[in-house]
Amino acid sequence: MHAIRTGIRTRTRDIRTRTGKLSTAGLLLALLVALLGAGGPGFVPEARAASLTEVTGFGSNPGNLRMFRYVPDGLPAGRPLVVAMHGCTQSAAAYDSETGWTKWADQWGFALVLPQQQSGNNLNSCFNWFESGDIRRGAGEALSIKQMTDRMRTDLGSDPARVYATGLSAGAAMTNVMLAAYPDVFSAGAPVAGLPYACATSVLAAYTCMNPGTNLSAAAWADKVRGAYPGYAGPWPSVSVWQGTGDTTVVPANMTETVEQWTAVHGTDTTADATDTVAGYPHAVYRDGAGRAVVETYALTGMGHGQPVDPGTGAQQCGTAGAYILDVNLCASYRIGQFWGLDGNGGGDGGTPGEDPHSAVFPSLAADDGYVKASATGGGPAVGTLEGSLGLAVGRGTDGLHNRTLLSFDTSSIPDGATVTRAYLTVNRASGSGDPWAGGNRLVADIRTGCFGASCATGADDWAAAASVTEAAEFGAFSSGTKASGAFTTVNRTGVTQARLRLVNAPASTAYVFLRPGADATLTVEWE
Repeated sequence: MHAIRTGIRTRTRDIRTRTGKLSTAGLLLALLVALLGAGGPGFVPEARAASLTEVTGFGSNPGNLRMFRYVPDGLPAGRPLVVAMHGCTQSAAAYDSETGWTKWADQWGFALVLPQQQSGNNLNSCFNWFESGDIRRGAGEALSIKQMTDRMRTDLGSDPARVYATGLSAGAAMTNVMLAAYPDVFSAGAPVAGLPYACATSVLAAYTCMNPGTNLSAAAWADKVRGAYPGYAGPWPSVSVWQGTGDTTVVPANMTETVEQWTAVHGTDTTADATDTVAGYPHAVYRDGAGRAVVETYALTGMGHGQPVDPGTGAQQCGTAGAYILDVNLCASYRIGQFWGLDGNGGGDGGTPGEDPHSAVFPSLAADDGYVKASATGGGPAVGTLEGSLGLAVGRGTDGLHNRTLLSFDTSSIPDGATVTRAYLTVNRASGSGDPWAGGNRLVADIRTGCFGASCATGADDWAAAASVTEAAEFGAFSSGTKASGAFTTVNRTGVTQARLRLVNAPASTAYVFLRPGADATLTVEWE
């Protein structure tokens, strides 16, 4: 996501005609490097000609953009349409299947239009979200994208009441542009690592918007949206806002300001009406006076700048990890599609996991949680005593003993005939010392359908009791917040499922983590 000085376009044709060309280009390039981070501007995914078709002649195209579309075979008229906008250094071909959108288009039956920036407009193919001429109704890139949408609706007979916009980074900022400038076209949107509408119209403002963020009142933000289409009285698009809490490119403050903007537009407040966790990540829903979910947020704990994906073939999995496409065990496009009702379940409920008939989140049973400590060889096992004050220990403590955590989940509510397609644990770090993952050590979870020891309450016999599956899942290193494990499928549908968390190798020196017990540890199960 990139910006340049007021009155100086990023378009190459404009830069060439102005004095100070080199300093302007240098400023822009410096900004690009700062924003792109370690992935670098050279990332160009392989195009997939079979998946995408370029469309020309879609209108006057004042923004000089390219149009690509993806239409599942045999798609009937009257189906939804999703406009998906790539981030900087990306392209239409880097934002279709990598993010999961083509999977859901095939599975749920909708068409995709994928606008593509050109390097002649922006040196690193970023949509010009900060240019006043590109974010107004009836002008620039915003109008080009609107014309693409019109062309798709004409060609395919798309349902005009089910047109949606989403995007990553610069594409997310343009998502808010389209929702503000064309609320009569888009019924909902989903910016991923984006910024509020009209946050910047100059390079200095863009820097400030991205980091540390621009703090305006909710009313001031809402006025910017209402000013994009004067006289429009609604209905306004609902918005699903996604943000990594570890993002230093577009800092998390932008999610707060975006929520303020759209809740104020909808005439509601910024106090969430419902909160839960999805794959271990905080999720909040904001409802209007009629009880409709008009804004929702996903705060991806520890995630940097990028689009969340969860590669795999499971019912809720999607994507391919890469630069700015981040594997965090949560498929954003799936949850966004749910929020919009693309999956056929109506949408608008905020995508609460407990209301999904094919998945459930089980909190750990605090009464049975605990940890067991023993020597490096497993000698003298005994139940740990610091759970109440510090949490559940995993790793080597200051006393030289080694700790294993036990978590219990009542999974008996899963339908008896269900086939579990994916399950994963989510834990919350309370404190720790040293690096338990040093030297390539691994933190794994053994799974038992039933109880490890003589009873489900933590006991000394849990240390070495046999598991149904040994090393069923693994937790990558994390120094704060929550962490989801890898996936497994061994779950007890008729009673308790237990997990034993341990380090594969005994650390030679103090290295441990304390995990929060009870509701801060969850088991998510998906089934068919």
